[in-house]
Amino acid sequence: MTTHQPRDPDLPTRTDVVIVGAGPTGLTLACALAAQGVPHVVVDEAEQGANTSRAAVIHARTLEVLDDLGVTDELCRRGVVVPRFTIRDRDRALLHVPFDGLPSRYPYTLMLPQNITEQILGERLTAGGGTVHWRHRLTGIDNSDDGVVATIAGPGDTVHRVRARFIAGCDGMHSAVRKQAGIGFTGDPYGQSFVLADVRMTWPLPHDAVNLFFSPTGLVVVAPLPEQRYRVVATLDDAPERPGIADVQGLLDARGPQRAPATVTDVVWSTRFRVHHRLADSYRRGSVFLAGDAAHVHSPAGGQGMNTGIQDAMVLARLLTDAVAAPAGAVDLDAYEAGRRPVAAGVVAMTDRLTRLATARNPVARRIRNTVLSLAGRSATVRRTLAMKFSELSVDDARTHRAEQVTAAIGN
Repeated sequence: MTTHQPRDPDLPTRTDVVIVGAGPTGLTLACALAAQGVPHVVVDEAEQGANTSRAAVIHARTLEVLDDLGVTDELCRRGVVVPRFTIRDRDRALLHVPFDGLPSRYPYTLMLPQNITEQILGERLTAGGGTVHWRHRLTGIDNSDDGVVATIAGPGDTVHRVRARFIAGCDGMHSAVRKQAGIGFTGDPYGQSFVLADVRMTWPLPHDAVNLFFSPTGLVVVAPLPEQRYRVVATLDDAPERPGIADVQGLLDARGPQRAPATVTDVVWSTRFRVHHRLADSYRRGSVFLAGDAAHVHSPAGGQGMNTGIQDAMVLARLLTDAVAAPAGAVDLDAYEAGRRPVAAGVVAMTDRLTRLATARNPVARRIRNTVLSLAGRSATVRRTLAMKFSELSVDDARTHRAEQVTAAIGN
Protein backbone atom coordinates (compact mmCIF):
# COMPACT_ATOMS: atom_id res chain seq x y z
CA MET A 1 0.00 0.00 0.00
CA THR A 2 1.35 3.44 -0.93
CA THR A 3 1.21 6.12 1.73
CA HIS A 4 0.98 9.75 0.70
CA GLN A 5 2.70 12.35 2.84
CA PRO A 6 0.89 15.68 3.23
CA ARG A 7 1.99 18.51 0.96
CA ASP A 8 2.93 21.94 2.30
CA PRO A 9 0.28 24.32 0.85
CA ASP A 10 2.56 27.35 1.28
CA LEU A 11 5.10 26.17 -1.29
CA PRO A 12 4.42 26.37 -5.03
CA THR A 13 4.92 23.37 -7.26
CA ARG A 14 6.93 25.42 -9.77
CA THR A 15 9.26 28.40 -9.63
CA ASP A 16 12.33 29.67 -11.41
CA VAL A 17 14.86 29.54 -8.55
CA VAL A 18 14.89 27.61 -5.27
CA ILE A 19 17.20 29.26 -2.71
CA VAL A 20 18.31 27.04 0.16
CA GLY A 21 19.54 29.08 3.12
CA ALA A 22 18.32 32.41 4.47
CA GLY A 23 21.55 33.87 5.79
CA PRO A 24 23.07 37.02 4.30
CA THR A 25 23.95 35.26 1.02
CA GLY A 26 20.54 33.68 0.48
CA LEU A 27 18.65 36.80 1.49
CA THR A 28 20.75 38.95 -0.84
CA LEU A 29 20.09 36.59 -3.73
CA ALA A 30 16.36 36.56 -2.96
CA CYS A 31 16.18 40.37 -2.76
CA ALA A 32 18.08 40.76 -6.02
CA LEU A 33 15.85 38.26 -7.85
CA ALA A 34 12.72 39.87 -6.39
CA ALA A 35 13.88 43.27 -7.64
CA GLN A 36 13.99 41.83 -11.16
CA GLY A 37 10.64 40.04 -10.85
CA VAL A 38 12.16 36.55 -10.96
CA PRO A 39 9.93 33.98 -9.20
CA HIS A 40 11.78 32.16 -6.43
CA VAL A 41 11.33 30.22 -3.20
CA VAL A 42 13.54 30.61 -0.11
CA VAL A 43 13.73 27.77 2.43
CA ASP A 44 15.75 27.42 5.62
CA GLU A 45 15.71 24.60 8.15
CA ALA A 46 16.24 26.93 11.12
CA GLU A 47 13.56 28.47 13.30
CA GLN A 48 12.73 32.04 12.36
CA GLY A 49 14.89 34.44 14.31
CA ALA A 50 17.44 31.74 15.22
CA ASN A 51 20.24 33.67 13.54
CA THR A 52 23.34 34.79 15.41
CA SER A 53 25.75 37.69 15.14
CA ARG A 54 28.77 35.75 13.87
CA ALA A 55 29.86 37.99 11.00
CA ALA A 56 30.21 41.66 11.81
CA VAL A 57 32.36 43.28 9.11
CA ILE A 58 30.87 44.86 5.98
CA HIS A 59 33.47 46.12 3.54
CA ALA A 60 33.26 48.94 1.00
CA ARG A 61 32.55 46.81 -2.06
CA THR A 62 29.75 44.98 -0.27
CA LEU A 63 28.16 48.30 0.70
CA GLU A 64 28.36 49.34 -2.94
CA VAL A 65 26.67 46.22 -4.32
CA LEU A 66 23.99 46.29 -1.62
CA ASP A 67 23.22 49.87 -2.60
CA ASP A 68 21.50 48.36 -5.65
CA LEU A 69 19.02 46.75 -3.25
CA GLY A 70 18.37 49.97 -1.34
CA VAL A 71 19.62 48.70 2.03
CA THR A 72 23.02 50.36 2.40
CA ASP A 73 21.75 53.58 3.98
CA GLU A 74 19.99 51.60 6.71
CA LEU A 75 23.05 49.41 7.28
CA CYS A 76 25.22 52.51 7.68
CA ARG A 77 22.69 54.18 9.97
CA ARG A 78 22.78 51.23 12.36
CA GLY A 79 26.46 50.29 12.12
CA VAL A 80 29.76 51.75 13.32
CA VAL A 81 32.03 53.36 10.74
CA VAL A 82 35.64 52.21 11.13
CA PRO A 83 38.21 53.82 8.81
CA ARG A 84 41.30 51.78 9.80
CA PHE A 85 42.59 48.23 10.18
CA THR A 86 45.70 47.90 12.37
CA ILE A 87 47.99 44.92 12.87
CA ARG A 88 49.74 44.92 16.27
CA ASP A 89 52.14 42.92 18.38
CA ARG A 90 50.85 43.81 21.85
CA ASP A 91 51.41 47.59 22.23
CA ARG A 92 53.43 47.92 19.05
CA ALA A 93 51.52 48.92 15.91
CA LEU A 94 53.15 47.08 13.01
CA LEU A 95 50.97 48.17 10.10
CA HIS A 96 48.07 50.56 9.60
CA VAL A 97 45.71 49.94 6.67
CA PRO A 98 43.65 53.13 6.13
CA PHE A 99 40.37 52.90 4.25
CA ASP A 100 39.57 56.62 4.10
CA GLY A 101 41.32 57.01 0.74
CA LEU A 102 39.43 54.24 -1.02
CA PRO A 103 37.86 55.09 -4.40
CA SER A 104 34.38 54.36 -3.07
CA ARG A 105 31.28 56.09 -1.78
CA TYR A 106 31.94 54.11 1.40
CA PRO A 107 35.64 54.61 2.26
CA TYR A 108 35.55 52.60 5.48
CA THR A 109 34.67 49.30 7.10
CA LEU A 110 31.23 49.09 8.68
CA MET A 111 30.82 47.08 11.87
CA LEU A 112 27.34 45.61 12.31
CA PRO A 113 26.32 42.23 13.80
CA GLN A 114 25.14 39.68 11.27
CA ASN A 115 21.69 39.30 12.80
CA ILE A 116 21.01 43.01 12.16
CA THR A 117 22.25 42.69 8.57
CA GLU A 118 19.91 39.72 8.10
CA GLN A 119 17.04 41.65 9.66
CA ILE A 120 17.51 44.55 7.23
CA LEU A 121 17.76 42.22 4.22
CA GLY A 122 14.73 40.29 5.43
CA GLU A 123 12.68 43.46 5.73
CA ARG A 124 13.69 44.42 2.19
CA LEU A 125 12.60 41.00 0.94
CA THR A 126 9.25 41.29 2.71
CA ALA A 127 8.72 44.79 1.33
CA GLY A 128 9.23 43.36 -2.16
CA GLY A 129 6.59 40.69 -1.59
CA GLY A 130 8.98 37.86 -0.72
CA THR A 131 9.16 35.54 2.26
CA VAL A 132 11.32 32.88 3.87
CA HIS A 133 9.87 29.42 4.52
CA TRP A 134 11.44 28.60 7.87
CA ARG A 135 11.72 25.04 9.24
CA HIS A 136 11.93 23.68 5.70
CA ARG A 137 14.79 21.31 4.98
CA LEU A 138 16.11 20.20 1.62
CA THR A 139 16.21 16.39 1.48
CA GLY A 140 16.80 15.66 -2.19
CA ILE A 141 17.62 17.06 -5.62
CA ASP A 142 16.89 15.60 -9.05
CA ASN A 143 19.33 17.61 -11.12
CA SER A 144 19.70 18.03 -14.85
CA ASP A 145 20.89 20.71 -17.25
CA ASP A 146 17.32 21.80 -17.99
CA GLY A 147 16.07 22.07 -14.41
CA VAL A 148 15.80 20.55 -10.95
CA VAL A 149 13.20 19.02 -8.70
CA ALA A 150 13.88 19.87 -5.05
CA THR A 151 12.37 17.66 -2.34
CA ILE A 152 11.70 19.70 0.79
CA ALA A 153 10.57 18.50 4.21
CA GLY A 154 8.50 20.98 6.18
CA PRO A 155 6.75 21.20 9.56
CA GLY A 156 4.21 18.54 10.44
CA ASP A 157 5.88 15.86 8.29
CA THR A 158 4.91 17.68 5.12
CA VAL A 159 6.90 16.85 2.02
CA HIS A 160 6.89 18.98 -1.07
CA ARG A 161 8.54 18.81 -4.47
CA VAL A 162 9.29 22.02 -6.26
CA ARG A 163 10.28 22.04 -9.91
CA ALA A 164 12.60 24.92 -10.80
CA ARG A 165 14.96 26.11 -13.49
CA PHE A 166 17.76 26.46 -10.93
CA ILE A 167 18.63 25.81 -7.30
CA ALA A 168 21.10 27.93 -5.31
CA GLY A 169 22.87 26.44 -2.31
CA CYS A 170 23.38 29.29 0.17
CA ASP A 171 23.19 26.91 3.11
CA GLY A 172 26.61 27.21 4.68
CA MET A 173 29.64 25.03 5.24
CA HIS A 174 27.61 21.85 5.76
CA SER A 175 25.55 22.57 2.63
CA ALA A 176 22.91 19.97 1.84
CA VAL A 177 22.78 21.34 -1.71
CA ARG A 178 26.50 20.81 -2.24
CA LYS A 179 26.30 17.28 -0.84
CA GLN A 180 23.24 16.40 -2.91
CA ALA A 181 24.98 17.68 -6.03
CA GLY A 182 28.06 15.60 -5.25
CA ILE A 183 30.46 18.56 -5.32
CA GLY A 184 33.69 18.15 -3.36
CA PHE A 185 34.82 20.64 -0.73
CA THR A 186 38.60 20.55 -0.73
CA GLY A 187 40.63 21.82 2.22
CA ASP A 188 41.37 21.21 5.89
CA PRO A 189 40.34 22.39 9.36
CA TYR A 190 42.57 24.59 11.48
CA GLY A 191 43.97 22.82 14.52
CA GLN A 192 42.76 25.48 16.93
CA SER A 193 39.20 26.43 17.76
CA PHE A 194 37.93 30.00 17.63
CA VAL A 195 36.35 32.06 20.39
CA LEU A 196 33.80 34.65 19.33
CA ALA A 197 32.33 37.06 21.87
CA ASP A 198 30.46 40.36 21.93
CA VAL A 199 31.51 42.14 25.11
CA ARG A 200 31.37 45.39 27.01
CA MET A 201 34.74 46.57 28.29
CA THR A 202 37.03 49.47 28.88
CA TRP A 203 39.27 49.62 25.83
CA PRO A 204 42.43 51.74 25.79
CA LEU A 205 42.85 52.04 22.02
CA PRO A 206 41.00 54.38 19.64
CA HIS A 207 37.45 53.39 18.72
CA ASP A 208 38.02 53.99 14.98
CA ALA A 209 40.04 50.86 14.17
CA VAL A 210 39.76 47.11 13.92
CA ASN A 211 42.85 45.70 15.66
CA LEU A 212 44.44 42.35 14.87
CA PHE A 213 46.95 41.30 17.54
CA PHE A 214 49.71 38.84 16.72
CA SER A 215 50.68 36.36 19.43
CA PRO A 216 52.61 33.06 19.46
CA THR A 217 49.70 31.55 21.40
CA GLY A 218 47.13 32.68 18.82
CA LEU A 219 45.61 35.74 17.20
CA VAL A 220 42.98 38.02 18.70
CA VAL A 221 40.87 40.56 16.82
CA VAL A 222 39.05 43.40 18.59
CA ALA A 223 36.53 45.56 16.73
CA PRO A 224 33.96 48.15 17.84
CA LEU A 225 30.24 47.38 17.54
CA PRO A 226 27.10 49.47 18.04
CA GLU A 227 25.86 50.14 21.58
CA GLN A 228 29.40 50.50 22.95
CA ARG A 229 30.12 46.82 22.51
CA TYR A 230 33.20 45.13 21.09
CA ARG A 231 33.61 42.02 18.99
CA VAL A 232 36.45 39.74 20.13
CA VAL A 233 37.60 36.87 17.92
CA ALA A 234 40.51 34.69 19.01
CA THR A 235 42.11 31.32 18.38
CA LEU A 236 42.45 28.92 21.27
CA ASP A 237 43.65 25.32 21.42
CA ASP A 238 40.58 24.19 23.35
CA ALA A 239 37.97 26.91 23.74
CA PRO A 240 35.10 26.57 26.24
CA GLU A 241 31.65 26.08 24.76
CA ARG A 242 30.39 29.42 26.11
CA PRO A 243 33.37 31.68 26.86
CA GLY A 244 32.77 33.90 29.88
CA ILE A 245 34.30 37.10 31.25
CA ALA A 246 37.35 35.31 32.66
CA ASP A 247 38.01 33.54 29.35
CA VAL A 248 37.87 36.70 27.25
CA GLN A 249 39.81 38.69 29.84
CA GLY A 250 42.51 36.04 29.84
CA LEU A 251 42.86 36.21 26.07
CA LEU A 252 43.20 40.00 26.10
CA ASP A 253 45.63 39.95 29.02
CA ALA A 254 47.85 37.45 27.20
CA ARG A 255 47.66 38.97 23.70
CA GLY A 256 46.22 42.48 23.81
CA PRO A 257 47.53 45.85 25.05
CA GLN A 258 49.94 45.69 27.98
CA ARG A 259 50.63 49.30 29.02
CA ALA A 260 46.93 50.01 29.44
CA PRO A 261 45.13 46.64 29.59
CA ALA A 262 41.49 46.15 28.64
CA THR A 263 38.94 45.28 31.34
CA VAL A 264 35.98 43.12 30.32
CA THR A 265 32.83 43.94 32.29
CA ASP A 266 30.16 41.90 30.49
CA VAL A 267 29.86 39.15 27.88
CA VAL A 268 26.70 39.82 25.89
CA TRP A 269 26.99 36.77 23.64
CA SER A 270 29.68 34.19 23.01
CA THR A 271 30.36 30.90 21.29
CA ARG A 272 33.15 28.70 20.04
CA PHE A 273 33.53 27.23 16.59
CA ARG A 274 35.94 25.36 14.37
CA VAL A 275 37.22 27.02 11.24
CA HIS A 276 38.19 25.35 7.99
CA HIS A 277 39.86 26.63 4.87
CA ARG A 278 37.99 24.93 2.03
CA LEU A 279 36.89 25.68 -1.53
CA ALA A 280 34.20 23.89 -3.52
CA ASP A 281 35.63 21.91 -6.43
CA SER A 282 32.97 23.46 -8.64
CA TYR A 283 30.43 26.26 -8.25
CA ARG A 284 27.96 24.62 -10.59
CA ARG A 285 26.72 21.18 -11.50
CA GLY A 286 23.90 21.12 -14.02
CA SER A 287 21.21 23.46 -12.70
CA VAL A 288 22.73 23.62 -9.20
CA PHE A 289 24.81 26.61 -8.05
CA LEU A 290 26.70 27.31 -4.84
CA ALA A 291 27.30 30.65 -3.11
CA GLY A 292 28.70 31.91 0.18
CA ASP A 293 29.94 29.45 2.79
CA ALA A 294 28.53 26.56 0.76
CA ALA A 295 31.25 27.37 -1.77
CA HIS A 296 34.10 28.69 0.38
CA VAL A 297 35.07 28.88 4.06
CA HIS A 298 38.18 30.33 5.63
CA SER A 299 39.70 32.04 8.66
CA PRO A 300 37.76 35.08 9.95
CA ALA A 301 40.97 37.14 9.85
CA GLY A 302 40.19 40.17 7.71
CA GLY A 303 36.42 39.72 7.95
CA GLN A 304 35.99 38.55 4.36
CA GLY A 305 33.51 35.66 4.59
CA MET A 306 30.07 37.28 4.58
CA ASN A 307 31.27 39.93 2.14
CA THR A 308 32.43 37.39 -0.42
CA GLY A 309 29.14 35.52 -0.08
CA ILE A 310 26.99 38.62 -0.57
CA GLN A 311 28.99 39.51 -3.67
CA ASP A 312 28.59 35.93 -4.94
CA ALA A 313 24.83 36.38 -4.57
CA MET A 314 24.68 39.63 -6.53
CA VAL A 315 26.69 38.17 -9.41
CA LEU A 316 24.61 34.98 -9.41
CA ALA A 317 21.38 36.98 -9.35
CA ARG A 318 22.35 38.80 -12.54
CA LEU A 319 23.25 35.53 -14.26
CA LEU A 320 20.04 33.73 -13.23
CA THR A 321 17.90 36.74 -14.16
CA ASP A 322 19.37 36.65 -17.66
CA ALA A 323 19.06 32.86 -17.86
CA VAL A 324 15.38 32.61 -16.94
CA ALA A 325 14.54 35.26 -19.56
CA ALA A 326 16.53 33.64 -22.36
CA PRO A 327 16.16 30.40 -24.34
CA ALA A 328 17.94 27.39 -22.86
CA GLY A 329 21.64 27.50 -23.62
CA ALA A 330 21.70 31.17 -24.56
CA VAL A 331 23.44 32.26 -21.35
CA ASP A 332 26.90 31.01 -20.34
CA LEU A 333 26.13 29.54 -16.94
CA ASP A 334 29.79 28.71 -16.31
CA ALA A 335 30.61 32.44 -16.26
CA TYR A 336 29.61 32.54 -12.57
CA GLU A 337 32.27 30.05 -11.52
CA ALA A 338 34.84 31.60 -13.86
CA GLY A 339 34.34 34.99 -12.22
CA ARG A 340 33.76 34.13 -8.59
CA ARG A 341 35.79 31.02 -7.77
CA PRO A 342 39.16 32.75 -8.32
CA VAL A 343 38.03 35.53 -5.98
CA ALA A 344 37.23 33.00 -3.25
CA ALA A 345 40.49 31.15 -3.86
CA GLY A 346 42.34 34.43 -3.30
CA VAL A 347 40.41 35.14 -0.09
CA VAL A 348 41.05 31.63 1.26
CA ALA A 349 44.77 31.98 0.52
CA MET A 350 45.04 35.51 1.97
CA THR A 351 43.20 34.75 5.21
CA ASP A 352 45.14 31.53 5.69
CA ARG A 353 48.41 33.41 5.21
CA LEU A 354 47.32 36.12 7.64
CA THR A 355 46.29 33.55 10.25
CA ARG A 356 49.60 31.70 10.00
CA LEU A 357 51.49 34.99 10.15
CA ALA A 358 49.62 35.98 13.30
CA THR A 359 50.36 32.73 15.10
CA ALA A 360 54.07 32.30 14.23
CA ARG A 361 55.78 30.78 17.28
CA ASN A 362 59.44 30.88 16.35
CA PRO A 363 60.99 34.01 17.95
CA VAL A 364 63.29 34.65 14.98
CA ALA A 365 60.41 34.31 12.53
CA ARG A 366 58.33 36.72 14.63
CA ARG A 367 61.10 39.34 14.64
CA ILE A 368 61.52 39.06 10.87
CA ARG A 369 57.74 39.25 10.39
CA ASN A 370 57.44 42.36 12.54
CA THR A 371 60.33 44.07 10.76
CA VAL A 372 58.93 43.29 7.31
CA LEU A 373 55.47 44.53 8.26
CA SER A 374 56.82 47.73 9.81
CA LEU A 375 58.89 48.48 6.70
CA ALA A 376 56.00 47.62 4.37
CA GLY A 377 53.70 49.90 6.35
CA ARG A 378 55.85 52.91 5.50
CA SER A 379 54.89 52.59 1.84
CA ALA A 380 51.74 54.43 0.77
CA THR A 381 51.50 52.05 -2.20
CA VAL A 382 51.49 48.99 0.05
CA ARG A 383 48.94 50.53 2.42
CA ARG A 384 46.63 51.41 -0.47
CA THR A 385 47.06 48.00 -2.10
CA LEU A 386 46.17 46.23 1.13
CA ALA A 387 43.18 48.53 1.68
CA MET A 388 41.94 47.65 -1.81
CA LYS A 389 42.44 43.96 -1.07
CA PHE A 390 40.72 43.91 2.33
CA SER A 391 37.83 46.05 1.07
CA GLU A 392 37.46 43.70 -1.93
CA LEU A 393 37.48 46.69 -4.27
CA SER A 394 40.38 45.02 -6.08
CA VAL A 395 38.08 42.26 -7.31
CA ASP A 396 37.34 44.12 -10.54
CA ASP A 397 40.47 46.20 -10.47
CA ALA A 398 43.63 45.87 -12.57
CA ARG A 399 45.61 46.04 -9.35
CA THR A 400 44.39 42.63 -8.15
CA HIS A 401 47.59 40.91 -9.24
CA ARG A 402 49.69 43.53 -7.48
CA ALA A 403 47.65 43.11 -4.29
CA GLU A 404 48.22 39.37 -4.36
CA GLN A 405 51.94 39.92 -4.86
CA VAL A 406 52.12 42.24 -1.84
CA THR A 407 50.21 39.96 0.53
CA ALA A 408 52.22 36.98 -0.65
CA ALA A 409 55.49 38.84 -0.06
CA ILE A 410 54.45 39.78 3.48
CA GLY A 411 53.49 36.20 4.20
CA ASN A 412 56.77 34.66 3.00
